[in-house]
Amino acid sequence: DVIDANKKYGKGVIERFYDKGVLTPKTIAVHCIHINEDEQKLLKESDAIVVHNPESNMGNAVGCAKVLDMYDKGILLGLGTDGYTTDMMESYKVANLIHKHDNHDSTVAWVEIPEMLFNNNRIITERFISGQIGIINEGALADIILIDYNPPTPINETNINGHLMFGINGRHVDTTIVNGKIIMENRSLINVDEGKIFEKSRKLANDLWKRF
Repeated sequence: DVIDANKKYGKGVIERFYDKGVLTPKTIAVHCIHINEDEQKLLKESDAIVVHNPESNMGNAVGCAKVLDMYDKGILLGLGTDGYTTDMMESYKVANLIHKHDNHDSTVAWVEIPEMLFNNNRIITERFISGQIGIINEGALADIILIDYNPPTPINETNINGHLMFGINGRHVDTTIVNGKIIMENRSLINVDEGKIFEKSRKLANDLWKRF
């Protein structure tokens, strides 16, 4: 995309989007690995959203987005998976690691990554829906998960992020509640025949593979 945009238009992808009025507060710019500092400033100026997908980027060997630089510029950054995993806690762990590795500094990414996942993802979502999520507050949508996690060390306000990063993953989710409705309880989906869904999914997967 970068080579094509520069060859055809003499400008980067983000700059081209900016010039055409594509970038808005509801624009989600995914990955943003091969952008320069001027394009970062255009993202900030337009109040666009950037979503970082570290595992996908590593799996495709395309590089590491300069998330820490964008964070310092005040760009609204979210954390995603790009479908590489269904477990956001995996993405949380990998994002913490990749920026330490990329910056050759073990002290970075302790603040930025949890803010992206636990605060900014909520802010991003609320740009597209009516209502509050990701917060326990009167009137907010009751989207809640219950975690079955019994650690050998204490949990308190100073180390909760450490437990989330090093101790908890998606398999610890016991119950899922969406807008007050229980969707999964005791690790079983409510009123859903998982076996039938998997059977159909495998057939559709085979049909799809045959097309390639």
